[in-house]
Amino acid sequence: MSKSYLNSVTKQFEYYKNLGDNAFDQLDEDHFFWESHPEGNSGAIIVKHMVGNMMSRWTNFFTEDGEKPWRDRDDEFVNSFSSKQEVIDAWKKGWDCLFDALSVLKDKDLESVLYIRNQGHTITEAINRQLCHYAYHIGQIVFIGRTLKKEQWVSLSIPKGQSNFYNKEKFEKDKERKHFTDDL
Repeated sequence: MSKSYLNSVTKQFEYYKNLGDNAFDQLDEDHFFWESHPEGNSGAIIVKHMVGNMMSRWTNFFTEDGEKPWRDRDDEFVNSFSSKQEVIDAWKKGWDCLFDALSVLKDKDLESVLYIRNQGHTITEAINRQLCHYAYHIGQIVFIGRTLKKEQWVSLSIPKGQSNFYNKEKFEKDKERKHFTDDL
């Protein structure tokens, strides 16, 4: 299971990163900084929080607590970006940190214990925790983008009204074992 798990979870992270990348491609500069209300989070702020989390969780994750003393989580909810490119550069830095950490994992590591705020997790549990956390926030970014772009938004999944066509295409192919992201 572990080889399958590491391969699958890496592809899942790649899938969610790709969803974010494709959302960013559709957004104008001002869309990155739009907030629905004064206490709301813009896409830029969500990215800043995700990057702070990624850098904290995945840096030296074998030897240090996942909540680093240098992390200022509260500051992650204050925009400090001045351009779309700065947001994208930070996004890339966070994902690079995550993928670098995943790339060194071996099957034997998955049951090892690491800590996040002194709470023990197996590496498998920590990976699952982060996968769910990032998917949650990427969904927020996609929702903001879809809301702002309205009818100009290009669906990042099966477009409304296209489920039957999509399923027909899938069921016309022979059964095969592969990851669902292989054809994306």
